[in-house]
Amino acid sequence: MKKIKTGIIGGAGYTGGELIRLLLNHPQTEIVFVNSKSNAGKHLYEVHKDLIGETDQKFTPDLDNNIDVLFLCVGHGEAKKFLQENKIDDKIRIIDLSQDFRLAHSSQLQARSFIYGLPELNKEQIKSVHNIANPGCFATAIQLGLLPLAKAGLLEEAYTTGITGSTGAGQGLSETSHFSWRANNIQAYKTLTHQHIGEIMQSLKQLSPINKSTDQHVNFVPWRGDFTRGIFVSSQMHCDWKLEKLIELYKEFYSGHPFTTISKDAISLKQVVNTNKCVIQLEKSGNHLVIHSVIDNLLKGASGQALQNMNLIFSIDETTGLKLKASNF
Repeated sequence: MKKIKTGIIGGAGYTGGELIRLLLNHPQTEIVFVNSKSNAGKHLYEVHKDLIGETDQKFTPDLDNNIDVLFLCVGHGEAKKFLQENKIDDKIRIIDLSQDFRLAHSSQLQARSFIYGLPELNKEQIKSVHNIANPGCFATAIQLGLLPLAKAGLLEEAYTTGITGSTGAGQGLSETSHFSWRANNIQAYKTLTHQHIGEIMQSLKQLSPINKSTDQHVNFVPWRGDFTRGIFVSSQMHCDWKLEKLIELYKEFYSGHPFTTISKDAISLKQVVNTNKCVIQLEKSGNHLVIHSVIDNLLKGASGQALQNMNLIFSIDETTGLKLKASNF
């Protein structure tokens, strides 16, 4: 079986570390290089301590065009800059985990055109393209909760609250990432202005019926939580449909999508942490509908979804390398 040759740019952060872990355990991939100028010469396990005993590979400052796919695990604005400054062979697929190419108006760079990589929305397109813009973590959780309503023409103005763990802020130190600040603490941030709103609205409008007004909006209030991994989102709106009919709508929409599951019971973060799953629960009180959705921000919200997209691009079963058990205790 021929291995898919992979390269990683920016492999020292949380998403880079998770991607290395997944690729090392994927039966059909080989890591050719992990690029990090600041850590060049160090073993991967010296930065990602969980990889001790898994690999003796080292970080390198160099690039190698003898690969099939390149993952960009760099900060927002850095992916575009990297591609402008470095010649990447046209035959190499690119999966970008930053926000640089997610919106339609910014999805083109020279001869490369990027497709928004949410498999539950664009699976058939993903299978036939060279370049993927991996969705944001909050965007993934919120969209998966709302897409079936958008397609059915039921989406009204939504009011969404979501809480994320400290890894969502990346590895760089800041006041709000210190343990002494996070412990026993919650804070709202970027109220109604979060950078993921644009990609969320783009996807919802993509699915909405042509005759449906496109002025619906997602009013999003994100919170910082006192835990490390995971996102829990709750969206609410008016809806006259009965709960049982809505549950069937969601199950039908996500049939054929192995990582998104509908639960009739109350859901929690521990069901999804360390997995590529999204679990959704619907609740109703009168004509008020609440949609809860949970994901691991580093996996379904980043590196796991990137690997899922790689599988689809190379015509591999999309669950390959991603059959992970939740860290439930």
